[in-house]
Amino acid sequence: MLIRHAKATHESGYADFERPLTDKGFKQCELMAARLITQGIKPQVVVTSPALRTLATANVFTQETGLPKAITNKDIYDASESTLLKVIYNLPENHDFIALVGHNPGISQVLYYLSGAIKEVPPCSVALIEFDADSWNELHEHAGKLTHYDTPKD
Repeated sequence: MLIRHAKATHESGYADFERPLTDKGFKQCELMAARLITQGIKPQVVVTSPALRTLATANVFTQETGLPKAITNKDIYDASESTLLKVIYNLPENHDFIALVGHNPGISQVLYYLSGAIKEVPPCSVALIEFDADSWNELHEHAGKLTHYDTPKD
């Protein structure tokens, strides 16, 4: 599952890495987590960029769904498509359903690369891609099928 961080502030005075979520961003997270719960969609673990806005997004999702605390991976921050794919290829093999919380444009690029789906990925979008593979490092271009896609409606 790919999740783009929720709405973050663009106010001056914050380094990009330290931009917090807005009140609207926290509400987006709660809404999207509730929708996943309603539909019975629950990853085993969440892996996130350590940037404040992605970490906060991941924390709301894990708290709302009762998942363990998110695992941070510094390579997700400001990652290109190829860097995000390396992160995915190295996800823990003992889990077959992992949510990755990251940033655009990387999230949109990986969504297209893995599923062939062209989607707008506004803040707090959720995209579930299913694969017929035994290992994360077996994934390749258009190997997956987008089976769930949702965005918070304004």
